[in-house]
Amino acid sequence: MLISYLAGEDEDGQETARLVEEAGRKAVLVPTDLVEEAACAEVVDRAVEEFGRIDILVNNAAYQMAQPGGIADITTEQLDRVMKTNLYALFWMCQKALPHMPRGSCIINTSSVQASSPSPPLLDYATTKAGIANFTRGLAEMVAGDGIRVNSVAPGPIWTPLIPATMPAEQVESFGRSTPLGRAGQPAEVAPAFVFLASPESSYITGEVVAVTGGKPVTV
Repeated sequence: MLISYLAGEDEDGQETARLVEEAGRKAVLVPTDLVEEAACAEVVDRAVEEFGRIDILVNNAAYQMAQPGGIADITTEQLDRVMKTNLYALFWMCQKALPHMPRGSCIINTSSVQASSPSPPLLDYATTKAGIANFTRGLAEMVAGDGIRVNSVAPGPIWTPLIPATMPAEQVESFGRSTPLGRAGQPAEVAPAFVFLASPESSYITGEVVAVTGGKPVTV
C-alpha cells in the first residue's frame, strides 16, 4: 500500500504505516501536496515502481474552511486551494493511474453529504463534493468496458481533526445532531464502506455514491 499524505503530517503517516505493516502488508509513505499536477504524477510513478501496478485507488485528499459570512468571505486564494485539493488532484490521480490499472481494479472517491445538502458556510467545499459525485458516475461509464469500477463514498458528519480545526466552536458543539441518528459518526463507521467497494463482493457495483450519513439522504 502506498500512502500519500500532506507534508508535515509525518506522525499520522508513520502511525498508518505501522498499522498496515502489522497487518502483514508493505507500506510506502509519500509526503507531498497533491495540488500540483507533478506531485500526482510522482505518487503514481512511485506506486508503479514499488508494486508494478495499481489495483485500488482511493482519492481522499480534501480541504475545507468554514466561512460563516458565506460567499462574501470566500477568498480567491481559499477557493483555489479547495478546488485544487478536492477536484484537480482527484482528476489528475485518476488520469495518471488508469493506464496502470488492470481489469478488476477499482477507484473510490470521497464525496460528502454536502454534495446534496450544502451548508452555506461550506459553499466552496460542497461544490467540489457535488462535482466528485458527478465525476464518479461519468468516469465509471467511461472505463466500465476496461473492467474498472469507479464508486464514491459520501460521509455525513464524521468526527475527525478536520472538524474542530475548520469550524467555529458553536458549530463543533452541535456537530452531527441534525442527523436522524442524532450524532456524528466515527471514522471506523465510514471505513467499512471503502472496504466493501474495494472488495470482490461489490463486483457488480459501479457509478454509485454510498451514503454513510447517519440517515441523511444523498441524492446528487
